[in-house]
Amino acid sequence: MKIGLPKEIKENEFRVAIIPSNVRKLVDAGHQVYVEKDAGLAAGFADEMYKAAGAEIVPDEKTVFKEAELIIKVKEILPQEFGLLEERHTLFTYIHSANRRPQTEELLKSKCVAFAYEDVMDKDGHFVLLEPMSRMAGEVGLLTGVFYTFTTTGGAGKLVCGGPGIKPMKIVIFGAGNVGVSAARLAMGLNADVVLMDTDLRKLEDVLANKLPGVRTLYSNRANVEQEIKDADIVFNCVKWFPGLTIISKDMLKLMQPGSLIVDIDAEPGGAIETSQYTTHENPLFEVDGIRHIGIANLPSAVSNSASAALSNATISFIKEIADKGWKRAAMENDELCCGLDFVKGYLTFKDTSEAFGIELTDKKFVFENC
Repeated sequence: MKIGLPKEIKENEFRVAIIPSNVRKLVDAGHQVYVEKDAGLAAGFADEMYKAAGAEIVPDEKTVFKEAELIIKVKEILPQEFGLLEERHTLFTYIHSANRRPQTEELLKSKCVAFAYEDVMDKDGHFVLLEPMSRMAGEVGLLTGVFYTFTTTGGAGKLVCGGPGIKPMKIVIFGAGNVGVSAARLAMGLNADVVLMDTDLRKLEDVLANKLPGVRTLYSNRANVEQEIKDADIVFNCVKWFPGLTIISKDMLKLMQPGSLIVDIDAEPGGAIETSQYTTHENPLFEVDGIRHIGIANLPSAVSNSASAALSNATISFIKEIADKGWKRAAMENDELCCGLDFVKGYLTFKDTSEAFGIELTDKKFVFENC
């Protein structure tokens, strides 16, 4: 199969979807790989490395889409890329279509087949292509937050680990999933005073028993949240927002210490942190009522070399299966991959997006039989 690897065009997105060593796996299996010029350069993977792995370097994104049948990306299809997808294409990337109506309409209009990384799920309910980036988001978010408490970055000027006779920084983390536990592990490694909060007591029990026995855990309700944020130096939101969820409302900011910092790793504007908005690596900070906020939506991009390797190593077996078998057989024979099949030849097969936009949902059995 002809596989295309375009350069990411989203602002501050430095990752690349396939690293050269995994391109070699595809080439060795008999597939052709077309890589856009400099697609991996920002992540530390030069064109020469892709050439050595057997890829063909092409001059621009349009050529990638023209030559390839299977398109592998990191981020969603942006408006600048509308019109490049055709019915003959299969797309594999992070899509998050329930939050992006224009992209949803474009994917349906193109009649391409699209698999979403974030919806590939194993039999135990683990989102196997989301988790590597989730863990990295927690770790990068923690390091970013600590950096922006330095006096030199406009912060309160406290040392995260404290010192003899000096209290360590208090860090409050919402969410005991992959993101929150990763952030908590790193924070504890820096000797911070860490409070991990969640509404799922089983998750908190697992953290204490198996992952971070030294962390302080607390049930997440409004009373406990209000109490813990009063003397927090940094608050991290690692909870994926859903309608109706508010963990910190605007009126609760007055409880926090002036100059303290909220890092919203979910980064959903007006989400679990009511005052959140998207920020970028170039302009990460904004302030509301004296409380500094960070809402960078693609934190792993800051460590693009490591993040690209982690993502590529997680996706390569699925990419190879699609390339070896074609989209239909691959999805029918691999239940994990089938979970990520969200768009097929003009039909929407993902329930969340159907409900979000009132677009008709099509059963996957139908598309397998008719497409």
